[in-house]
Amino acid sequence: MMRTPEEISQHLLDAARKAGAEAADAIVLDESSVSVEVRSGALEAAERSEGTDLGLRVFLGQRQAIVSSSDSRSETLTAMAERAVAMAREAPEDPFTGLANEAQLIRDWDIQALELCDPAPEPTAEDLLNDALAAESAALAVEGVSQVSDAAAAYGTHRVHLAATNGFSGGYERSSRSTSCVAISGQGTGMERDYDGDSRTFQNDLRSPDQIGRTAGERAVAQVGARKPATGVYPVLFDERISSSLIGHLLGASNGISIARGSSWLSDCLGQQVLPEHLSLIEDPHRPRMSGSRPFDAEGLPTQHRAIIENGVLTGWTLDLASARKLKMSSTGNATRGVSGPPSPSNWNLSLTQGERSRAELLRDMGTGLLVTSMIGSTINPNTGDYSRGASGFWIENGEITHPVNECTIAGNLRDMLLRIIPANDARPYLSRVVPSLLIEGMTLAGN
Repeated sequence: MMRTPEEISQHLLDAARKAGAEAADAIVLDESSVSVEVRSGALEAAERSEGTDLGLRVFLGQRQAIVSSSDSRSETLTAMAERAVAMAREAPEDPFTGLANEAQLIRDWDIQALELCDPAPEPTAEDLLNDALAAESAALAVEGVSQVSDAAAAYGTHRVHLAATNGFSGGYERSSRSTSCVAISGQGTGMERDYDGDSRTFQNDLRSPDQIGRTAGERAVAQVGARKPATGVYPVLFDERISSSLIGHLLGASNGISIARGSSWLSDCLGQQVLPEHLSLIEDPHRPRMSGSRPFDAEGLPTQHRAIIENGVLTGWTLDLASARKLKMSSTGNATRGVSGPPSPSNWNLSLTQGERSRAELLRDMGTGLLVTSMIGSTINPNTGDYSRGASGFWIENGEITHPVNECTIAGNLRDMLLRIIPANDARPYLSRVVPSLLIEGMTLAGN
């Protein structure tokens, strides 16, 4: 008989108690997805998958063990619990592990207000095929596009349920609909590629496949004739497409795990200025229709709206229970986990204060420099913040784009770079990370 994720998680907890666990928590992930890819006007691949994954964590004092499975039969759940308890008996003690206290748990939540799941009917495979074909056709219609390497559309649902012996039990379902296209321009060794794509919770919010394909084609054509820029020190404008990567490095350095390990270039910056004083970085896990929204974290704690950086000042770390205990702090309700590992801290929806000038105005004012639209590879020193990444984009002369560039490296130090960022006002508000284009003056550029 088919059982719900809630019933499966409760069965796991009961089996863990019977096997001798002093405490336990269980996670059940139920996923379904369908995707299609096209090439040259014909179906290239179609895939549908459905599955349920289970994870059980048990505690014996300060010892813990985790087991996982994709088999929800009763005998398997019993075997999982017995194996987990046996493993926990042999595990080393961890003074920071353990479930949340009952007083820390979320009491109630309004899942409907978050609009995590689209009530519209699931698209058919034919619907997805038509979207992928439309994106490919729009890209090929752009003059200069020689081929489309990939055009795809997909739909999926993700249902999660968490339960623990401390009394927490809760779950939610989310949906996603996406379309993407990768276009190629030029011929032979002069070929260039670029992409566009969109992913939304509600299908009606998704940009049209025609727009996605056309944008991918135009971006690929704009890269034709790319060459290395001159080596030197120049202003660099990180396009809105990739600017969130800079904020990602900041978030990684303020993650509780990095701080507890002493491997962060931000470890001595709590309460200090790390961004220009007029900028704030806000985390909001309660934005409707966002992939990063959720009412509670993976340990049953309420998620919260918070200013990670307020008026340029770093206000705190991103913490789950274990990292908070190590640092003698309180969890910020940012625990995430899969079925085969313990919780770890992660960030939800984020937004950086936008500037007053447009991207075009920043380009005009920067004079001569580099507009970065794509990045590859990275060498980031987590202890010092030294930064080096391969980049491509467009060369700017007298505030105007003159030609595409590639095969160059931009370098600096994140601590200094972030203190100098100048934001544009072009962030897309429907993304989980709302970060505008960011201008940083005086970066080292290695090219010819």
